[in-house]
Order: sequence, then structure tokens, then C-alpha cells
Amino acid sequence: MKGTVLVFLLSLIGAPILSIGAKVDSLDIPSAAMQKNLRAAVVLPNSYAKGKATYPVLYLLHGGGGRFSDWLSKTPDKQLLQKLSDQYNLIIVTPEGETLSGYLDSPIRKDNQFETYITKEVIEKIDNTYRTIKDRKGRVISGLSMGGHGALYLSARHPDLYCAAGSMSGAVDLDRKNWKLTPEFAKQITPQFERILGPAGATPDLYAANSVVNMVDKIKANGLKIIIDCGVDDFLIEPNRELHRRLVYNQTPHDYTEHPGGHTWDYWENSLPSHLLFFHKILKENGAVMP
Repeated sequence: MKGTVLVFLLSLIGAPILSIGAKVDSLDIPSAAMQKNLRAAVVLPNSYAKGKATYPVLYLLHGGGGRFSDWLSKTPDKQLLQKLSDQYNLIIVTPEGETLSGYLDSPIRKDNQFETYITKEVIEKIDNTYRTIKDRKGRVISGLSMGGHGALYLSARHPDLYCAAGSMSGAVDLDRKNWKLTPEFAKQITPQFERILGPAGATPDLYAANSVVNMVDKIKANGLKIIIDCGVDDFLIEPNRELHRRLVYNQTPHDYTEHPGGHTWDYWENSLPSHLLFFHKILKENGAVMP
């Protein structure tokens, strides 16, 4: 059952989120693949209630330590998604990805099948509930940190579903030796990764197989439009630079930018509008935007 954010999110995060035009729904999206119920937030532009047109959709993924409500509750500007939804006349969906799921189907954990969940169960539910453009030409995906990896990973493996993908501060290499981690943080997250992919160094190497940085040939072959950015002070900057180098080397067109900043909500609040502008141009070329 869906309800307005003024009922759901207030009880969830204890902070007011006031409408500026766009409407925010909370939505149950159960997973048959994982045998559990999960939630998503859906931001509808103000124009949605005034007609019968179909709308493009941005799937916006949260980070490894977060949950689906983060994009509505943790940005400094609590109206960011509502403003962008109204500005670009598109639906924004923030699905649940749980803690360090990788947005992948774990070969170890049956309760961590998030590739199947996002690409099949979430999209099907959204398309059946709202007036969406039910085609890749009107569907884009982006995210931050783990969600940045997830957006590139899912779009690379399912190019039939999306016309463009983006990553903000993405964890694009699951081999944490290439991250700038403190020993304490590394010790904290290692069991979470081993939960879904097993111990590092095992055969086959599931970390390498599921890392976006090793999927550049697939990304090139798919021909999707890609936008990637990362802060120069981010602990994930080197994996992002390596992904950029590999995409340049195999001549894959993509938009890559480094900005001042670290792994923070201030950074992602500044980054997201750039992604929306990038996506809007592509959606317009596809004839998937409101006149």
C-alpha cells in the first residue's frame, strides 16, 4: 500500500519534509526473489496529477550504509528531489538496497538478490503503479557510493532497461585494497562484503567478476550514455580514476568529472543536478520528455 511521505517519512526519520509541488509516495515493493517486503519512495512531479501523460523515470540508488529514504532525508536541501522532479518533469524512485548489498545477486545469500529485485520486481511494480514510459528510452539510473557502483553494474548487465546511467563517488572496484580506508573502517566492512561474495582471494574471484572497473568492454558494447564523477578528497577517487582511464583506453564515450569535496551529502547534493541535466538531454533526444 502506498501513502504520502507526510505520514510515512515523518514516522521514519522524525523530520518534516514539506511539499513544494512534487508529491512523494512511500510504496511497498515486496520481493519474491528474497521472500521479504521492502519499501521505496516515489517522487511525482506536480504536473503528474494534472494530466494523463506518461513520464520518464530516474532510479536513484542509496549508499552502502544507507536506506531508501536517504535521498529525501540526508541532503542539506530536504526539497532537492522534489525540486528536480518538478524542474525536469520526471518521476524519481529511490528503492531499498539494504546495507552493502552491492545491488547484485549474491551466490551465497538467498536474501541478497538485489540485481533481480531492482531490474525485475521494482521496475515492474513502478510501471504497473504509475504512468511511466515503459521502455528503456524513458528510463535512467544513478546513485552514490555503493549505489553508483550499482547503477553502472545494473545498466551494464541490463542495457535493455536503461538508456543512460550515472555514478557519484561510486565504489566501482570491489577490491578494497584500492580504496583509501582506515584500518578500522576496513575491518568494519570486510564481514559485510564476505557475507555476499565470500572471502577475498578465493577462486573464482567474485570481487573482480562483479566490479564495474572490469566491465568496460561490456559498457562500450552496450553504447549507453554514462556520467561519472567523484570528489578529489574521496576515499574512492583512485578506483574512479582507474575506471575513467580504462574507458578512455577502450574508447568508450563517457562524461567524467572530478570536483572538490569528499564522500559527503554536500558533495552529492551538488552532483545530482548535473546528473539530471545530463539525463534530460538524453531523454529529450529520445522524445521522452514533456513538451
